[in-house]
Amino acid sequence: MMNSLKIEHTTAVGPQVYRSIRSRIIAGELAPGSVLSESEVAASYAVSRQPVREAFIRLASDGLVQVRPQRGTYVTEIEVEAVLNARFVREAIEVAIVRAVAGAPDPAVIADLRAQIALQQAVAPADATAFQDLDERFHRTLAEAAGQTFAWGVVEDLKAQMDRVRMLSYYPDHMSRLVTQHAAVVDAVEAADPAAAETAMRTHLREIIRTVQQLADERPEIFAAARMKKTPETTTEEEPK
Repeated sequence: MMNSLKIEHTTAVGPQVYRSIRSRIIAGELAPGSVLSESEVAASYAVSRQPVREAFIRLASDGLVQVRPQRGTYVTEIEVEAVLNARFVREAIEVAIVRAVAGAPDPAVIADLRAQIALQQAVAPADATAFQDLDERFHRTLAEAAGQTFAWGVVEDLKAQMDRVRMLSYYPDHMSRLVTQHAAVVDAVEAADPAAAETAMRTHLREIIRTVQQLADERPEIFAAARMKKTPETTTEEEPK
């Protein structure tokens, strides 16, 4: 049974319920295999069943729940293939974004990104949620600087499975490595070097290829496929010619 959760009833309820459940799945609060009762969820948010039903449909589209007629709604296991597919699309979009930003670097944007990196370094090692929020802000800032907020919206919509893996992987050494990679991206942008910015972004976004395999090996019970097929991307970090 879910605890009572706050919903603002002066604005549309359905999107709030969707965002809340989505965040809880990504954070691991609602674990793979958890059963979501439409009536219990509605009671926990103090809403009718209709917005919950709508939220479940959107979550199913995201691949985060599976609605089984006459059986119930379940939080899905993490799909390794979905993680890798999302990363592929995200890399294509964010490489284009960072090349655009590096082509005409804005000192104010660079200063903002440097300040964000300082905040990332100061996050408590156990606070995965705070780190993920800052990580999101960093990438969104680059998208906004390139005038590509729509493209960032596309990334946000497709990366739910990636975010589940990221939340599981925020241990101190990994967080430190991600911050170093962010700094490399900013260095390349400040140097007005689109090629270097592209390489830094590709290296950063390919980090999850190694991470998802490690987690699938360590925690196969939460993955739909415990092992992913080896691809050239999993064995080399060389850039395509």
